[in-house]
Amino acid sequence: MVSPLSPPWRRLPLVAALLLIAVSVASASCDNEQLVKVKTWLDGKNDKTFGGLSASFSALLPSDAKKGQKLAAVIPDPANGCSNSSVKLSGLVALAMRGECDFTAKAEIAQAGGAAAILVINTDEDLFEMACPKDNSTLNVSIPVVMVAKSTGGSLKSMVGSGKVEILLYSPDRPIVDQGVLFLWLMSVGTIICASLWQDMTTTEQTDERYNELSPKESSHGGAVKDDSEKEVLDISVKGAIFFVISASLFLVLLYFFMSSWVFWLLIVLFCIGGIEGMHSCIMAIIARTCKCCVRNTVHLPLFGETAIVSIIVLCLCLAFAIFWVIHQAASYAWIGQDILGICMMITVLQVARLPNIKVASVLLSCAFLYDIFWVFISPFFFKDSVMVAVAKGENSGGGSIPMLLRVPRISDPFGGYDMIGFGDILFPGLLVCLLFRFDRSNKRGVLNGYYFWGVVGYACGLLFTYLGLYLMDGHGQPALLYLVPCTLGLSLVLALIRGELRLLLSYGNDSTPDPSGQA
Repeated sequence: MVSPLSPPWRRLPLVAALLLIAVSVASASCDNEQLVKVKTWLDGKNDKTFGGLSASFSALLPSDAKKGQKLAAVIPDPANGCSNSSVKLSGLVALAMRGECDFTAKAEIAQAGGAAAILVINTDEDLFEMACPKDNSTLNVSIPVVMVAKSTGGSLKSMVGSGKVEILLYSPDRPIVDQGVLFLWLMSVGTIICASLWQDMTTTEQTDERYNELSPKESSHGGAVKDDSEKEVLDISVKGAIFFVISASLFLVLLYFFMSSWVFWLLIVLFCIGGIEGMHSCIMAIIARTCKCCVRNTVHLPLFGETAIVSIIVLCLCLAFAIFWVIHQAASYAWIGQDILGICMMITVLQVARLPNIKVASVLLSCAFLYDIFWVFISPFFFKDSVMVAVAKGENSGGGSIPMLLRVPRISDPFGGYDMIGFGDILFPGLLVCLLFRFDRSNKRGVLNGYYFWGVVGYACGLLFTYLGLYLMDGHGQPALLYLVPCTLGLSLVLALIRGELRLLLSYGNDSTPDPSGQA
């Protein structure tokens, strides 16, 4: 009987299996990057805990600090760790400065000297991946290799010079879902719902004829009394949508190349102006709804005309709130003030700007969809890194991340940090949801047979898919509109197609079919 595979072909399955095993082993040895906790003791007393990042070729660290081992720290000589140290390293943690040679060379030299681990002190505050070399066939590193930031390294070096320093390295497990993400999800969805229903919730029902007669429509000076709830509506056109996305791209590039401390503070000022206006508008709308008599007392102001006294008081309080946030923006509670200002600003923007019809919505969201994907995923091929991620982190700003986003601290994550979402990821879909709300109202649609409810559901699901993408991509930045646009615009169009109402939805808001509601 002849075998179906003759030599040497008979060995192919075995060779293939061995190659797969070899590849898997090689990959495993270069896939050990971990977020690391660096716990320190000075002269036996617990001092500080720092954060770090292990190399891809590092030995794995225990997830439980109790399973780790305290080791004394020492600074090698030379300090860069690129040649054999004249200082004994056996059984110690070596603190080596970055530079002069490869990370793998530092690790191999420290390991040859008997070091139990090596901490590479970065020259700046940003940590980056210490990857395996292209040819790692001869790589032989079996000790933990961890990078720490410049400030952390400086603290460790000064501690070593002042007494005996012991270090414990471990990598605690991170939760799959942090409670902060859920809170951020609720804030984002809630902002869109609130913005779409805001006018109905705050519009004063002037059914009382006596109040209508007493309401000061005209001042004694002949001018109209300023009503904060009345705002001009700006319809976005197709050309305006395209121009906006192009302008946003140019602005993003300028921020990437020319971001500095003064540009950062300019963005802070612009954010505060928008936040103050938004908060003032929201508070005044609530006051006008709940306490009609509060807006009757007015005063004449140059340039502003007749203005309600309560409006001036609210404006001063909003200004004080914004100034307090600016002064304390580095505090652990500053995210609360930033989110309040941001949410109020977005609610106001969604009252002022609107999409007139689904055609403009399709153009705007499609352009925003491509914009987000390009500046997150494709821009690294033209620039040294992702432009969107770099600007969001506020690199080279000298003051922190830009404030044009909502953020919530991670509650159960041992490494801390914030979960964030940009304003654009709320405003762009929010414009569409507000359009669907107007469509349902003008066509007297119910909850389930309309489009607004499903638009909100689509946004909520799209945001969940975004967080799922973040998890699957190990925390690397994700273009949220990649998920949000199909789940909102795509869902609305598919739903209209299934119901046979696509033509009705497309014709809504055109010049030939004006909005029956007459409202924004």
